[in-house]
Amino acid sequence: MRDLKYLFAYSIPLSTFLSIYFLGVYSYGAVFYAFLVIPVLEVFISNPSRVYSEEEKSSRLSNILFDIMLFGNLPIVFGLLGYGFYVISSGNLTTPETVGIVLSLGILLATNGINVAHELGHRKTKIEQTMSKVLLMPCLYMHFYLEHNFGHHKNVATPEDPATSKYNQAVYFFWFTSVIKQYKNAWKIQMHILKTENSSFLSVKNEMLFYILFQGLYLSTLFYFLGVEAIYFGVAVGVLSFLFLETINYIEHYGLQRNKTESGRYERVQTKHSWNSNHIIGRIVLYELTRHSDHHFKASKKYQVLEHKDESPQLPFGYPTSILLTLVPPLWFRLMNSRIPKEMIPSV
Repeated sequence: MRDLKYLFAYSIPLSTFLSIYFLGVYSYGAVFYAFLVIPVLEVFISNPSRVYSEEEKSSRLSNILFDIMLFGNLPIVFGLLGYGFYVISSGNLTTPETVGIVLSLGILLATNGINVAHELGHRKTKIEQTMSKVLLMPCLYMHFYLEHNFGHHKNVATPEDPATSKYNQAVYFFWFTSVIKQYKNAWKIQMHILKTENSSFLSVKNEMLFYILFQGLYLSTLFYFLGVEAIYFGVAVGVLSFLFLETINYIEHYGLQRNKTESGRYERVQTKHSWNSNHIIGRIVLYELTRHSDHHFKASKKYQVLEHKDESPQLPFGYPTSILLTLVPPLWFRLMNSRIPKEMIPSV
């Protein structure tokens, strides 16, 4: 029964549904829940640092319940997107209600769309990888699959990784550089794969072309059923979702660097190269994404066996509170710069 706590990850979809259903001030329900209720709960609830035994790990990895809870996000996310866009396109909403629903859907896609896609994208089966890409489609960020798995995990905590935020870099500038450079990197990775496999640009193996095609078909479907305004809202929700993602990227590796060895290569990725957060509500809602140090130490590790690492740099707050703090760069720098390992702080 203890494992059923991950059903709490559906609390964001539930708050999104209530936002769309009740409207009015309640249209901001998911926003209030994510950035007010969860941070308050994290202040009062203890954060256990339990280490799993080998038997427990084996049991959790063989328990299909964890996968079912993950897979359930596909129909939920697309069902709520359809419901939300239908209500918006009805034309009976006030501007504040429309904004509230768009924000709520953006949060939904960031947490139960991109985040679940991230977990599935690290799986080895084709069907799980395909599910990952499908969830990334309404986020307009399908290239994330390529860049994250073949770029970010290789280059994390180095200047070569656009998804690693630099010391004293404001989040707003990071959004700009990370979004553009990750897209460029995805194309470089794709072209390298095509060259390695001796395939042409127009080959069916060029996934980047399919990403453009399917994202275009997604927006075209919105237009066909709900009209031209639905495209604008679809783009707005998608952009919001990947900006939430990039803000989380910003938090996860802020100011951390890998050193070069005598051979000129970077040291291997260790738990000290990602910020860890053991705040339990954020952990469950995000399928243990906040135990990011362990994830980068071994990317193939499934969410249900990720563990807290005491030796990792620790975030003082959970992800929702940290996201809000990044929006005020001087406050974020004052809070975080002193927590960065001294050997990683660039010399002036």
